[in-house]
Amino acid sequence: MHLRQATLADILRLMEIRALVRENRLVTPGLVTVADYEWFVANGPTWVAETTAGPGARPHVVGFAAGDPRDGTVWALFVDPAAEAQGVGRRLLARVCETLAEQGHEEANLSTAPGTRAERFYRADGWAEVGRTRAGELRFRKRLIAGE
Repeated sequence: MHLRQATLADILRLMEIRALVRENRLVTPGLVTVADYEWFVANGPTWVAETTAGPGARPHVVGFAAGDPRDGTVWALFVDPAAEAQGVGRRLLARVCETLAEQGHEEANLSTAPGTRAERFYRADGWAEVGRTRAGELRFRKRLIAGE
């Protein structure tokens, strides 16, 4: 598996992965538009994880993470269910946080639904719960250190 910055050509696959997840599904998928993905790819950091099945095989995107350079929010972290429990999410989250730190953010923020694997994942990664959103999601924050 290797990480690379996302391109506009990746957007359909990113949307596909977002639709495949079992938790934190969009209640109204149309709320996140192609234009949203385009903005994050152009302005991100937006990273994809690719795997290759074997010699001569084409790389296949199995997950992505996107950060918002305006406020240090992790906008997205999603992994294809077929690639779960392989360290994809951990590597993507670390890379997007590293990029946010390089952009000058001292903290990163994100939100997720309570009682989910995502909640447990973020807590295990050292994220601190700092409240709830109006929609009832848990808000998390993590201190960032450039180069880590």
